[in-house]
Amino acid sequence: MTLSTNTLQELELERTIGGLGRETDREIPLIDLSNFDARRDEISAQLWQAASEVGFFQLINHGIETTDIQQAFALSEAFFALPEQTKTRYLLKKGQNAGWEFKSQVRPSTQTADQKESFQITLPCMEGLWPDQVTLAEFQRVVLDFEYQAWLLGMKVLSCFAEKLDFPSDFFTQAHDRAAEDYQSTLRLLHYLPLSSDALKDASLWRAGAHTDFDCLTMVFQREGQGGLQVCPGQDVNKDGHGPAWTSVIPRDDIITCNIGDMLMRWSDDTLKSTLHRVRMPTPEEAGQPRYSMAFFCQANKGVTIQGPNGKYPPITAHDYLQQRIAANFNAQKAP
Repeated sequence: MTLSTNTLQELELERTIGGLGRETDREIPLIDLSNFDARRDEISAQLWQAASEVGFFQLINHGIETTDIQQAFALSEAFFALPEQTKTRYLLKKGQNAGWEFKSQVRPSTQTADQKESFQITLPCMEGLWPDQVTLAEFQRVVLDFEYQAWLLGMKVLSCFAEKLDFPSDFFTQAHDRAAEDYQSTLRLLHYLPLSSDALKDASLWRAGAHTDFDCLTMVFQREGQGGLQVCPGQDVNKDGHGPAWTSVIPRDDIITCNIGDMLMRWSDDTLKSTLHRVRMPTPEEAGQPRYSMAFFCQANKGVTIQGPNGKYPPITAHDYLQQRIAANFNAQKAP
């Protein structure tokens, strides 16, 4: 598969930002979604400002009950605790973002495998991938309900961006049609592995190397007390020639951390900013402990054409766009 010039530029950026870098404090916009319908204009303005200036923001009073988030986390942890021979029944389907993988994602920024495993749920591709009731009771029901709640919230946020881009308010909802056979939004359950003291000494290893996402919108659910997520807005990647400066995102059970992805940046003619982020290696005190998170990736349906209102980039289908990025990040395929 031939990578587009735009994709190659994104991968080249990732390759330049490996390494520890510096840490700094930044204010991460916190947006209250309570009384959404009555406050829609106010919330839309806040979302637009955060997405166009920082590309990274957090949501509170978002409508997903904390108990539902915690229940999904509990079943995610139970899945990753299954024996390896059991998990191999649900191996990742090549090119389909569905199933279980173990340390198979290689970031251009590090050229080493992320120190994690994941289980990815993409609805049309899940045949044969759900643990049955004997293996893991209630897993499918709870995870599907959680995926639906995450989709609803993602479409609510994206409807605000649609209006600001002079698209119909349901433009992105139609583009992410959950009932369609080519639906490709993905819920990803993540388990960052406990690490040895020797692994901590290897500067090439990361729990998740620095990268931008290649979707429209990512919503990350974190567990309190399990930190590690860090962000570096694009304008600060090499500010003053000193290299990237990273800000740690403190996890809270009731807050969802969001970032704009490359797909929406392209769709907005680069008005909305895709933001670099990573999961740092644990401190020596944290090293023996796992870290769990969940991420929902709003990825337009395969047949949808991506082109911004001003036509800055040539049209490309969401399928072709995602396949380019997946090929560059999985199965140890090196970017050229």
